[in-house]
Amino acid sequence: MRKIIFSTIVLLLSSLPLAVAAPKLGIGIMLGQPTGLSAKLWLDQTSAIDAAAAWSFLPSGSVYVHGDYLYHIYHLFPIKEGSLPVYMGIGGSAILQSAPTIGLRFPVGIEYLFPKVPLDLFLEIGFGLTLYPATQFQGGGGIGIRYLL
Repeated sequence: MRKIIFSTIVLLLSSLPLAVAAPKLGIGIMLGQPTGLSAKLWLDQTSAIDAAAAWSFLPSGSVYVHGDYLYHIYHLFPIKEGSLPVYMGIGGSAILQSAPTIGLRFPVGIEYLFPKVPLDLFLEIGFGLTLYPATQFQGGGGIGIRYLL
């Protein structure tokens, strides 16, 4: 188990220099189920890839990772300053414990992009389907903030 956690952390840290050089990268935290680190790389105005390395409360004491492709829809909620896109996506998740679980993830959320400071604030619900070791539905969600590099 420690080897899996160590390998995951090394992989995330080794990819950081490549990610930092890319435009529109956000790095921050999320609180909820799971709670941990969040990163989002914007590919263009409407699409992005996000990832998390976090602590899962269900099952208790587990390391959780996910990666998603996200599509953003603007102008559903017009605001005077900043942007408030709604997003949805598809991705994968894993809970790293003595018996790891692997599944699909379908996030839906809303994100506020501040106009004058490099921050985004997001609220997300993640619907999931565990595929291994057994098929079952799961869910989670939370709130987070990221600093845009």
